[in-house]
This record gives sequence, C-alpha cells and structure tokens, in this order.
Amino acid sequence: MSKNLYDVVVIGAGASGLMLAYKAAQRGRKVLVVEKANKVGKKILMSGGGKCNFTNLYVEPENYISHNPHFVISALSRYTNWDFIGMVCEYGIEYEERKHGQLFTLNGAKEILSMLLAECDKAGLVDIKTSCEVKAVNVIDNHGFQVATTLGYFEAQSVVIASGGLSIPTLGGSGIGYDIAKQFGHHVYPLRAGLVPFTFSDSFKDVTARLSGNAVEATLSNELNSFTEALLFTHRGLSGPSSLQLSNYWDVGQSFKIDFLPSLDLADFFKTKKQSQPKVLLRTLLSEHLPKSVVTELQGFIWTEQADTAIGNISDDKLENIAARLHGFDVKPSGTEGYRTAEVTLGGVDTTEVSSKTMESKKQKGLYFVGEVLDVSGHLGGYNFQWAWASAQAAADYV
Repeated sequence: MSKNLYDVVVIGAGASGLMLAYKAAQRGRKVLVVEKANKVGKKILMSGGGKCNFTNLYVEPENYISHNPHFVISALSRYTNWDFIGMVCEYGIEYEERKHGQLFTLNGAKEILSMLLAECDKAGLVDIKTSCEVKAVNVIDNHGFQVATTLGYFEAQSVVIASGGLSIPTLGGSGIGYDIAKQFGHHVYPLRAGLVPFTFSDSFKDVTARLSGNAVEATLSNELNSFTEALLFTHRGLSGPSSLQLSNYWDVGQSFKIDFLPSLDLADFFKTKKQSQPKVLLRTLLSEHLPKSVVTELQGFIWTEQADTAIGNISDDKLENIAARLHGFDVKPSGTEGYRTAEVTLGGVDTTEVSSKTMESKKQKGLYFVGEVLDVSGHLGGYNFQWAWASAQAAADYV
C-alpha cells in the first residue's frame, strides 16, 4: 500500500475515533485517523473536571435520548460498561465510584487517553495526523473514498465519521460530520446544546448572581423528566448536575419547577413546628436545611409578608401554600450557555438511516458513523463515553 492508501480513514481523534482505530487495526486493517485540532483527545482530557467519567455501573437504553430509542440497544449490549472497565483494570488505572454509579479515574483523564493511544501503537497499523482538517469526502469508482485534507489526499475503502458534535468548539468540536452526512443524503435532526447550564434575563438572574457559588440538593422537573441532584447558582443562572440533566429535556420558552427540599414534606414539617415551636420564624426553620442566603432570597419571592411573623401566627392554608411553592418553584430560563460549555450536542444523524449492528450508512456503502455525531445523547454520568466505546466497537468489526 502506498503511504496515502488505507483500509479505513477515521475523521476525529476523540473517544470513539481512537477506540475504533485500534479495534479495527486489531483485525488487520490499516487505519488513518485525522484530527483537525493540534492534539488528540482534547475532550477526553477535560471531561469530568479532568478526571474523565469514563463509564457508569448502570447503563440502560433509558439513559439515552434519540428519536429512535431502540437504536442503542444492539451496540450497548455487545460492548458493555464491564468490557471497558476490564480494559481499564488491565492497564492498572485506578478509579473510584461516585454518586449514581459514575466511574472516574483517580489520577486523571490522561490515563484513559494514554491507554487508547497505547492500544493504537500496539496494533501497529494506526497512523494519526493532527492539525489535519478534512475539506471533502468523495466516492471513487463506486468503491472506496478519497478524503481531501489540509495535509493532502488519502484513499480508503471505508470512512468513519467520529467527529463529535458542536459542543465546546475550543476543543475541536465542528459540524463536519453533519455536512458529510447531508452530502450523502442523510437526514440530520436539528442540533442544539445539551448538558448545559441555564441562563436568565429576568429578575431571577439577579438572584442567581447574588447566590453564585451556593449549591443545594434539589429536584428539577418538567413534563418530560425530573432529576434530583446538586443545583448550583452561578453569575449567569443555574448549573450543577440537575440543571445539566434537565437541559436535555428543555427548549426555549419553556419553564420548569425546582423543589428546594425534595426529601422533606414541608407542609407536615411546618404544621409540626407550629405546634412545637410556635414562636420560631420560617427563615430560621428553613436555614437548618438550606443555606441562609438561599432562604433569604426565597423569602423575598414567597413569604415576604410573613417574613417576621412567628409560625404559630401563620394560617395552615398559608403554610401549605408556602410549602407548595418551595416544592414547586417556577422558573423560566431565557436560554442556555450554548455550545461554549455544553457537554453534548442533541440531535444529529438520523439513526433510522444507519445500521444499529454495524453503524454503516444505509445510503452509502463504506461510510460509518460513531459517537456523538449520531442522534444519540446520553445523560450526565459516563453514558456518552459508553456510547462512544460501544458504537466504535460495533463499527470496528465491519470497517
């Protein structure tokens, strides 16, 4: 083979691209990985605060959002979280379990990237070119492709789109994968930022700015879903795991509810305290369960008139009303922080036009899609990495 002739060209050197490269090379395929950024695996390195939440102990199809929800079942069942955990253990990478089954490295995301690159080296058939931007992908002679890049032309029997989504463009996110999909006649679902903080432009923005840095365990919910996790106030709005999770199920113009004390039945709590501590103020009671500054802001919204009234002098109806509002506080974001900080891109290549067994396009033989470019987005917690590993393995068996 000439130096510009390969069995497989992989566009994108992120999680799914590197995984696919070494898995295909293990089958004896000569693989070229092209990456537009100056380094490989940038998103891996920054993920999980630099600790890389590489998978989850509990992976179910329900942890994924797609217009075609059954699509993920085949790949996830053939390459499981335990398969990847096994490789992590083989490499002696230490990890810890955090809340909700999330697995993080103890010594940094670089160990996951190093493991993937070591596997590419071991296979001996993987070339990786960075600062190499794809300009065009064209079919030649009805079999194989020519890939035009800023570093020259390459030919291959198969092309794998592992270019990710639009999220965090500073780490190399781009729309090239969607453009190539459309070029070959694929439908691409509308794209938007997912797992992303909310922003506000109304009076609530001033509240979040004043509370910036405070975190509470809360339930965020709308008609589509609800998540009980940490809620973080920021200068721009709301962040933290509960906000990021709900952002996948929210669209501009919609509101959602915050339950500030999901583990406490406030109506009962208030009535009990009314009997046992009739002289206490509501804010004093609530400050046992929430930061004082948060209680002060909520008081300004919900019980201003009763701010200095002892609980014994507040009617049961009013206490029930206050409890209901604390359990269902309505907010209406103006938007999100967008792709700049989004962890995933929602939408993408329509999976009804892609084989769930092989990840091959049903419209163009030899063209494959893996990872985030597809219309598959995982919840927060290692699910998007597990989709990257599983979809890459599925395609690697056939490229």
